Amino acid sequence: MKSAPIGARPTPILIAIGANLAGRDGAPPLVACRRAAAALDALPDLRLVALSRWHTTAPDPPSDQPPYVNAVALLHGVPGPLDDPAALLAALHRIEAAAGRRRSVANAARPLDLDIIAIGDLVRAAPDPVLPHPRAHVRDFVLVPLAEVAPAWVHPVLGLSVSALIAALPARPAGAMGQEHEQRPEPPTGKSPVRRWP
Repeated sequence: MKSAPIGARPTPILIAIGANLAGRDGAPPLVACRRAAAALDALPDLRLVALSRWHTTAPDPPSDQPPYVNAVALLHGVPGPLDDPAALLAALHRIEAAAGRRRSVANAARPLDLDIIAIGDLVRAAPDPVLPHPRAHVRDFVLVPLAEVAPAWVHPVLGLSVSALIAALPARPAGAMGQEHEQRPEPPTGKSPVRRWP
């Protein structure tokens, strides 16, 4: 098992962003997700460098929940308070809580969901967060936006490229995953220009 702290040079960090309920202030899921992207950029020693398109996806596993808004953010990390992946996870949980997230049963609808998909090529089985994310490689709502921000990404355990992982996914029903073409990501008010996809 490989295990190393975030290194001296910028480390790529992939964060999945999702929501399918209004926030505590009534903001729709897309607004909550945009706010989350800005909050990620405001974390100490992290810089948001790329943000995928916003995708509308059907719940997975299938349910009667509302559709989700999903994206993936690529951040660069430098040594600092969030060197420890657990500290980064705790920071994400604080952002979720500020949006109104209350943890209940697995796969419940939520006003915000932030998942660490990968931190460089770090592999760890325990404690949380498990890295890379243990289900990212089977989720189209993670892999498709991930390919937009990190097309050369290779799964550090499976050794497969993101394009190979996407090709191996089972087909979803037509319309289960789409792009929010009209509602483009707003640039965060943080520290750097962000690469976005129209």
